[in-house]
Amino acid sequence: MTDVLGSHPDIEVVGEAVDDAQAVACVQSLRPSVVLMDIRMPLVDGIEATRRIFEDPNNADARDLILTTFEEDENVVSAIRAGASGFIGKGAEPEDIVKAVLAVYDGEALLSPVATRALITRYVAEVPRNSSAGTPHFPELEQLTVREQEVLVLVARGFSNTDIAEHLQISPYTSKTHVNRIMDKVQAHDRAQLVVLAYESGLLTPGQQN
Repeated sequence: MTDVLGSHPDIEVVGEAVDDAQAVACVQSLRPSVVLMDIRMPLVDGIEATRRIFEDPNNADARDLILTTFEEDENVVSAIRAGASGFIGKGAEPEDIVKAVLAVYDGEALLSPVATRALITRYVAEVPRNSSAGTPHFPELEQLTVREQEVLVLVARGFSNTDIAEHLQISPYTSKTHVNRIMDKVQAHDRAQLVVLAYESGLLTPGQQN
């Protein structure tokens, strides 16, 4: 995989790690833009390694892409909460992994259809169990304007900045500005965490289309 990534003209491989300790140390010393993290690592799994990486505020601008064979369980939510920007299966073609790295670098959340279904299914299952407790309060949403909440819902539905611009009839620049302001206001690391927030807060419910 190093050879595949390194051969792309827009990608420079700056380091490799064989376990979680090396991964954290490499990120701290090399400050890569994107970390391609294997979820199955010696000693500690990739989710915990991701969490340790993003505990350091100096790594806030990095993007973490999880390479996994398990996209249908708790890994999806746990990894996103830890700071992951997306998932891609180990069985993906090399060129697809290259595209995934570049997409994450550009700030896009990368959730495969399987991972997205797992995320939504989790909230479908939790709604009946949590309904008696009422809707959780998310004060960070109160900071968002009506338009920003609208954009947040579109992000959670998987819209890219271009899609959002077309849907709302605004410029792509304005769309990107809205998304960046939302992430800043709710202190989200990336778009993947916005997806979780939208569902957890009830702003978007599974199956909702508008």
